[in-house]
Amino acid sequence: MAELTTMTLPVLPLRNGVVFPHMVVTVTIETDEARRAIAAAESTGGRLLLVPKIEDRYATVGTIASIQEVSPENGVAVLIAGIARARIGAGQPGSGDVLWVGAEPVAEDTPDLAEEMSEYRAVVSEILQHRGIGPVAERILDVDDPGQLADLAVYSPDLSLEQKIEVLETVDVAERLGKVLAWMREILADIALRKKVRDDASERIDKSQRDYLLRQQLESIKSELGESNGDVVSEYRAKLAESSLPEAVAEAVTREIDRLERMSEQSPEHSWIRTWLDTIFDLPWSVRTHDQLDLSAARNVLDTDHTGLEEVKDRIIEHLAVRKLRTERGLAPAEEGRRTGAIVLLVGPPGVGKTSLGESVARALGRKFVRVALGGIRDEAEIRGHRRTYVGARPGRIARALTEAGSMNPVFLLDEMDKVGADWRGDPSSALLEVLDPAQNHTFRDHYLEVDLDLSDVLFIATANIVETIPAPLLDRTEVIRLDGYTDREKLAIARDHLLPRQVEQSGLREEEIEVPDRTLAAVIDAYTREAGVRGLERQLGKLVRKAVTKIAVDPEAAPMTIDPEELRELLGKPPIHRDEVKDRVVVPGVATGLAVTGTGGDVLFIEVTGMDGEPGLVLTGQLGDVMKESAQIALSYVRSHAGDLGIDPAAVDRRFHIHVPAGAIPKDGPSAGVTMTAALVSLLTGRLVRDPVGMTGEVTLQGRVLPIGGVKQKVLAAHRAGLREVIVPAKNADDLDDVPDEVKGDMVFHVVADVRDVLEVALGAA
Repeated sequence: MAELTTMTLPVLPLRNGVVFPHMVVTVTIETDEARRAIAAAESTGGRLLLVPKIEDRYATVGTIASIQEVSPENGVAVLIAGIARARIGAGQPGSGDVLWVGAEPVAEDTPDLAEEMSEYRAVVSEILQHRGIGPVAERILDVDDPGQLADLAVYSPDLSLEQKIEVLETVDVAERLGKVLAWMREILADIALRKKVRDDASERIDKSQRDYLLRQQLESIKSELGESNGDVVSEYRAKLAESSLPEAVAEAVTREIDRLERMSEQSPEHSWIRTWLDTIFDLPWSVRTHDQLDLSAARNVLDTDHTGLEEVKDRIIEHLAVRKLRTERGLAPAEEGRRTGAIVLLVGPPGVGKTSLGESVARALGRKFVRVALGGIRDEAEIRGHRRTYVGARPGRIARALTEAGSMNPVFLLDEMDKVGADWRGDPSSALLEVLDPAQNHTFRDHYLEVDLDLSDVLFIATANIVETIPAPLLDRTEVIRLDGYTDREKLAIARDHLLPRQVEQSGLREEEIEVPDRTLAAVIDAYTREAGVRGLERQLGKLVRKAVTKIAVDPEAAPMTIDPEELRELLGKPPIHRDEVKDRVVVPGVATGLAVTGTGGDVLFIEVTGMDGEPGLVLTGQLGDVMKESAQIALSYVRSHAGDLGIDPAAVDRRFHIHVPAGAIPKDGPSAGVTMTAALVSLLTGRLVRDPVGMTGEVTLQGRVLPIGGVKQKVLAAHRAGLREVIVPAKNADDLDDVPDEVKGDMVFHVVADVRDVLEVALGAA
């Protein structure tokens, strides 16, 4: 204080508070008088005199302060640091329309008041303990100077503005500390008395009355502080009373509403709780649609929407029949769901109608429909939700889909299950185990909701292109139904009844303005598509319709139009499909036609073999997987070990061979190319051509046994589309031929073989 002398300073009146020495506060400058004072302080090195003002009276003592920072914010926000008390002298002349006064700094003594300071700390700590903020006392009372300790009373909400001004005006340190100590004793006594009254009263009233009283008191206090949650809490309590939540969920909601009521709106958790409550109330806990139990009507809906797919339709009708019987006999459908479930996995190539079938099932049952795309999901939280402690947490896709459906028993389509990924964020397929397990999904728990969701009434329909990439535990929980593709006759019916009318409607044409006869549709199917599904067929039909729309738009007289097969080359371009492709490929020894199943359905696979001079060995090209590489090694070993029996010169097999599978940009793998590779090798070494109408599939052993394979129906359909008329299949797959449509069986000859010699006899003909 020695460096401070009497000085003339501009006055900044304070009407709503008091600033003490050693305090650093932000003051918002809202009046012209205050702005002029701040501006005048530039001539005093940033110093000015802060004087509290109550009604029309200025305090007799002010605080010399220094301006630390000025920032334009809602007017002007000024950061000010208190330096010392100062007695206010007479007014002094100064520049501008500002009050200038003489300020005489007060030098404070430091008497020994250790006993009073200790008592003051104890009393204030007790007050803070009663208010639940005891740890704060350790920080704010850690002051060794008695004057500064007494000045901390300015932070007390229990002291009035007049009392705080009186503390500022009390220059004597011992007297100042005595005053604030006496006031704090009175405050502590009042708090203790009120606590005793509350304790006594709580013993005489029951829990509901006590809760009501506490809520009223809390609401009153928060109202005074401007933090009232009353309206919001009342709304949530009203929602809870009107809702039909399960008992456990209602208890969880009640706990969160009670927490919300006790919480300040400024707390981050306030918005988290409100978001959680809104999410809970949005879920359709008690909403369930009633199934349409008319089996004939349901079958008509399925038949109208989809041609073929009889196995899937039968399974849906069976599910509906079970529910109908249980309903008629007074049994709860939910129990059926929990015991047996209804989790169907549709496996098939793209474009066969897996996804659209889910919508038809929902319409047939009279249920809501909701779709969740699983392709590319790598985060387990996408299924189970994020925990509420995370920023931006929200429920998983299962819970969100139920909210979207507005029902607890929708038809739930889990699309592209075979494309679920896994990384450091978790394994979503493992999270799906609980969703798709009928023994567990009636208590599915989302990490965000933290309450049980009953999924037992949900009809789950999952889709996939292949099952090999689906984890075995997840696959075990589903009922696999294969959609292996359509025959040409089925494609024709689908194009006529579904695809073409949809394209005509989307283009804006009327039905009578365009006609595409069946012979034209058959030509499109035969020459412009070779696929298991009908997606490519729909694209070609869309192109046809657009060509017609263009002509009619230019010349309205062109309608009605009839598109004949002869016009397809002009409208669709050069046909990409050639029925004689197999004949063109199998024209030299060493080429055989195999059959395979890919993610897009069945397909023909050409195996080419050639020999060359050099060190004996095997070269493999065409992006073959490990299984196909092993099949090639087995085929070569079999041919070498049985060269004499096969009519091959043993010296001819002691050379280098190259096996190639064309379309090298496409990865290939699977245990069904062994017999094809063997036939190609024998064809090369004997000089006999593989018969062009023959396709084959099967794995071979070192002893020449032909092992069974999968995907027989898909492979046979692919052979039929490619123009093959004979198919060689393993003997143990003979029963699988029953799945092949009769119209395809009538066009083809099937050779059931158990030994590779039988394969060679059919494929190469008589020697």
